[in-house]
Order: sequence, then C-alpha cells, then structure tokens
Amino acid sequence: MSLYDGVDLRLNVPHSARMYDYFLGGFTNFAADREAAGHVLAIAPWVHDAARANRSFMHRSTRALALAGIDQFLDIGTGIPTSPNLHEIAQGVEPRARVVYADNDPIVLTHAQALLTGNPEGRTAYVEADVTDPVGLLAAPGLRDTIDFSRPVALSLNALLHFVPDAHGAYELVDHLKSVLAPGSALVMTHLTAEFAPEEIGRVIGIYEAAGTAVQARARAEFARFFDGWSLLPPGVVPIPHWRPTADEPPLSASESTGYAGVALRP
Repeated sequence: MSLYDGVDLRLNVPHSARMYDYFLGGFTNFAADREAAGHVLAIAPWVHDAARANRSFMHRSTRALALAGIDQFLDIGTGIPTSPNLHEIAQGVEPRARVVYADNDPIVLTHAQALLTGNPEGRTAYVEADVTDPVGLLAAPGLRDTIDFSRPVALSLNALLHFVPDAHGAYELVDHLKSVLAPGSALVMTHLTAEFAPEEIGRVIGIYEAAGTAVQARARAEFARFFDGWSLLPPGVVPIPHWRPTADEPPLSASESTGYAGVALRP
C-alpha cells in the first residue's frame, strides 16, 4: 500500500508546501511542483537560500524560547516534515516539552507519523486544522489534551500568513489565537515581503496565484501589526536571517531573505 493511498494530492497542480520542500532540498514533491519551483528560481535564484534561512530561524527561535523556559509549542502550518523538526529542537533543550503540529494539507497528514516521534519524556501530537478557522483549530481533538493553555505557549506561524490575504481576516484570526494564550506566551512569525526585491517577488507571487494559491506580501509595518499589544524580543522585526544569527550560518542579505521575522511575548 502506498503512503498516499486514498489521499487526493492533485499531482498535476503545483502545491506551495511541496514547492517549499523542493526549495529545502527535500524529496516530497512532484513534477508540477518542480516545474513551478523552477520558474520561481529562474526569477529569484536565491529562494533556495531564503527557504533554508526561514527554517534556520525556526530552529534559533525555538531554541531561544525553550532556553527561556517555555515548554509548550503550537506550530500551525507545519508543512512537510524536514528534520530537525520543531519538537526535536524544543525537546533537545527541555525533554518534557509538549509540541502540537497543526496543518490542513493532506500531504502533511500522510507524513504526520514522522512528527510524532518525540522524546518519551515529553509529548508530541498532530491535529488536522486550518488557521483560517481559529475557533475550530482550538477545539481540535488532541490539542487541549496536549497543551495547557493556562501556562505559556509558543505559537509559531512561520511562512504562513502571506497565504492569508487581508480579505480572509489575517489580523483577526491571529488576534483570536493570541487572545487564548497565557501571559508569558510567545508569538513567532516569518512573512514574505516585497520591500527588498519588489519586481522579483511580484513575479513570484504571479506564479503561485496562477497555480491557485493566493499570496499577499506585506511591508514591515504591516507585518509588525501582527504583534500589536505584545513585547517584541530583541532585535525586533528584522529580515529573517538577521534574527539572532549564529556564527556558523552563511551570510545572507535582506533581499535574499525575502521576508521579515519577529518574536514577541504576551505581557
């Protein structure tokens, strides 16, 4: 039996998660994904590096928050598993950390088992849910069995909200998710911007939209608005590779990063 039996992957249509997997050098992608990704790379050859920079930010921010004492993580828009995953980073710092992954993508669902091999001292779960339905997501079976919302939670929305246009209530849904989190919780985000390379990003967005995926790049001030009411950790809202880079990471310019990153705490 194939891993994908009974799952409609629409293999003839490029998919953002599978394209991202290709940019990261993964193997869970198909001809249509690779063709669309090739068009993107012809316009912006640095997207490979940008995808890796986004992944590296997830590692750095997760480690920083775990070291600061947060031991619960909710990662929405998980995407196709690429090790090390968030739970591996968090439980590497705090073995008792609890992590819930959430995604509405059928291909992620087929790979969910790879996300559930966490440290036995902690707990790792996967829920099928859509960020555009925050009420349903928060009521998803398995979420509240794993996460105690009376204690701080790190909410990760990395490389996700640019797929939720303003017309679909991006700010409202983030505000709803923030509202249920306890003081001391964290909001972790990266987001596409066109400020560094407007012509290239505009053409890249056209490729995604031609495949049926809505994309809205946001300026720095528009991205910063997601953190309203919370306290940004240093260095604030910065290009993704500039958020607390480590000495062993290759230098990447703002234009090559394609986006902004930020981490904020609820007072």
